[in-house]
Amino acid sequence: MAPRSVSPLWGAFLLLVILPHTILCITSEVKGEKSSQGQPFKFLLHLEGSHKGQTVLGLHELKQYLKNFGYLDYNVKLAHSKSDEFDELLESAIKTYQLNYHLKATGTLDSQTVKQMMMPRCGFPDITNDTTSMRSGMKKHRHDPTSIRTVSHYSYMNGRKWPASKTDLTYAFSSSVSLTDDDMDIVRYVNSQAFASWAAVSHFTFEEAQDISSADMVIGFHSRSHGDGYPFDGPKGVLAHAFAPTDGRFHFDADENWGTDPSPGVIDLESVAVHEIGHLLGLGHSTVRAAVMYPSISPGVARRQLQRDDIQGIRTLYQSS
Repeated sequence: MAPRSVSPLWGAFLLLVILPHTILCITSEVKGEKSSQGQPFKFLLHLEGSHKGQTVLGLHELKQYLKNFGYLDYNVKLAHSKSDEFDELLESAIKTYQLNYHLKATGTLDSQTVKQMMMPRCGFPDITNDTTSMRSGMKKHRHDPTSIRTVSHYSYMNGRKWPASKTDLTYAFSSSVSLTDDDMDIVRYVNSQAFASWAAVSHFTFEEAQDISSADMVIGFHSRSHGDGYPFDGPKGVLAHAFAPTDGRFHFDADENWGTDPSPGVIDLESVAVHEIGHLLGLGHSTVRAAVMYPSISPGVARRQLQRDDIQGIRTLYQSS
């Protein structure tokens, strides 16, 4: 069963006509203030060239960045996490990051690493439970070796998938910021297209539910702190995040410049939707730059088409289903 149409046939036709030039008008009470703050990852520019043994003002922000995306955990050494000292653990974390993104593993915050780190990206960590990287073939390290598994270039968490009996999944929409009726029609249409991409290569079907309380997955637009413990950071930072099965939450950052046309300065809504639905189904990040499950995406870029790595990932995860 394909995803249910979200509007009459004539409405869908009109959407197809206007989508290539549509930018969503999402209203947040403090959106103007947040937008003026600029790129959240801009602090990295000041740190470019930093290396082990140095103490550089602002390095604690880099440590927090790497912690957020799964690369760094000081455990009981909380003082080190808040310091501006470039220590051995930070160097190791940067090397792992560089390997994941096909950069030279220098352990130094060089210009290419800073450029990659500053790209808008998904908020889902590249490394989960600090057990392995998203890069194929790298050895597992630290803590429980059974909690995540890496195959080929994609990754997924053992046990974090929908049960075999749950193949007909439903979704609903609930946002804490305001969207116009026209924008909601576009959001529904774009997400139905994104779900259809995964339905075409998996055993799942997807349908919009009328009642949020009965939906398996809930999609919404939110700004900054929105109650899930993972606050958004404003434009050109973390674009969206979703939770692994069977949680079902999927959140877009309302402060981004969302649109349906991959043009300069615009984040492509469908590309991010397809990516986050992969997380809802249990996939982690891929190191393949063309893959939908690659963690970052630049404004003006569309990455909507599932690649072989994405398809292998979902089929391997549910091969016994």
